[in-house]
Amino acid sequence: MTKRIILLTQWFDPEPNPRGMVFATELVKRGYEVEVVTGFPNYPGGKIYPGYKMQLLQRELVDGVEITRLPAYISHDESAMKRIFSFVSFAISVTIYGVLFAKAADVMHVYHPPGVAAVIIRFFRRFYTVYDVQDMWPDNLRATGMINNDRMLKFIGNICKLVYQQVDRITVLSPGFKKILIDRGVPANKIEVIYNWCDEDALNLPVGTGSADFPVGKFTILFAGTMGKAQALESIIEAAAIVQVQQPQVNFVFLGAGVRVAKLKQMVQEKQLTNVTFLPKVSILEVGSVLQKADALLVHLKDDPLFQFYLPSKVQAYLAMGKPIVMGVLGDAADVIKKGQCGVLAHPENARSIADAAISLATLPTDELKSMGRKGKDFYDREMSVKIGVSKYCDIFERIAENNPKSQQSSGNVV
Repeated sequence: MTKRIILLTQWFDPEPNPRGMVFATELVKRGYEVEVVTGFPNYPGGKIYPGYKMQLLQRELVDGVEITRLPAYISHDESAMKRIFSFVSFAISVTIYGVLFAKAADVMHVYHPPGVAAVIIRFFRRFYTVYDVQDMWPDNLRATGMINNDRMLKFIGNICKLVYQQVDRITVLSPGFKKILIDRGVPANKIEVIYNWCDEDALNLPVGTGSADFPVGKFTILFAGTMGKAQALESIIEAAAIVQVQQPQVNFVFLGAGVRVAKLKQMVQEKQLTNVTFLPKVSILEVGSVLQKADALLVHLKDDPLFQFYLPSKVQAYLAMGKPIVMGVLGDAADVIKKGQCGVLAHPENARSIADAAISLATLPTDELKSMGRKGKDFYDREMSVKIGVSKYCDIFERIAENNPKSQQSSGNVV
C-alpha cells in the first residue's frame, strides 16, 4: 500500500507557501497519498480569497491532493495579540481534527508554526512527524517587533524547545538555521537542510497583462512580495532618492501588498520621487510575467542578526527567473549570491549601499547582466529545484519506513 502523508500548514495555495501545491502534487506523482490540512486562504491581505467562505470544514480534491480546510481567526495587521490569536485558533482547529477525525498516516509533515498541535496529534495518533522550520521563534517575533514582552518571548521559546524535542525530524531552510538549533541543544543528526524551491511551472507561464503599468525604457529593479516590518523597505525609498539624482534611468518597482504599503507610498510622495512605482499584488500565475519584465530583482530584510540565517523564499524564484539580484540581506542569503556569482550585495537598511548596488548593476554591460542571470539559474537548478528538494524529503520518508516498524505495518510496501 502507498504511504499516506499529511501536510499540515496554516497557509496553502492559493496563498504563497514554499511548501505548497508544488510539494503536494510532486509527492502524488511519486506515488504518495497526500492530504493537506490547512486554513481558508487569506494571506497576506487578511481577507478570505474570492470563492472561499469560512466554515467548520471544507474539502477539495485538486490534482490528486486531498485538501481539508479548517477555520481560524484571521488577522495580518500589526496587532501582536490578534496575530497570536490567529495562530492559536488554527492550532485548536487542527488539533481537534487531527486527533479525532484525520485518517491514519505514516508521516505528518508540519510547516511551522503549529508545533504544539503537531506534538499533541503525534502523541495521540503516533504519526511520525517531520517539522519544517521556516521561522526561528521567538527570535523572529522579537526582530520584527511583533512581540517585545520578554516573558512572553521566553515562554514561546520554551514551547519551541519542547516541540523540537518531541518531533522525529526537523528540516530547516538554511545552514544558519541548523547552527542555531544545534546551539540550542537539538542533535545535529535530527536536522537536515532542505532549501525552499519555487513554483517553477507558474513562473514560466506566458507574459500576461497584469503588469500593464510596468515602467518602460528604464532600468527596473523589482521587489516582489510582502511589504511588512521585516522587509524594512523604507531604506529602499531612501536609496531611490539618491539614485534619482545620480542615475535617473533607474526605476524601483514594488509588487505586492502588506501593512507598510501606505507608509512607503507616503514617503514617495513626500520625497517627490518619480523613480518608484507600486504595482498591486497579482496571482501566482502572473508573477513570472512581471518578474521577467524586470532588469534586476531585489531582496531586502531588516538589519538584524537573526536575518543573517534566513534565506527569503523569493530568492529561489529570483534565481529561477535568471535575473541579476540585488541582495540586501547578510549571511546565508549573501552567501548564495557569492557562490552563484549572480548579483551584487548591499548592506541592509543602508540607503547609500543599496543605491551604490543599484547603480553598479544599471551600468554593467548587457552581456554581464545576462551572464549573472544564467549563473543564478544554474545554481538554482543544481541546489534548490523542486526535483532536488522533494527528493531529499522522499529520502527522509523512505528512512522512516525502513526504521519505523509501525510505518512498515501500516503501509505494507515502501513507495
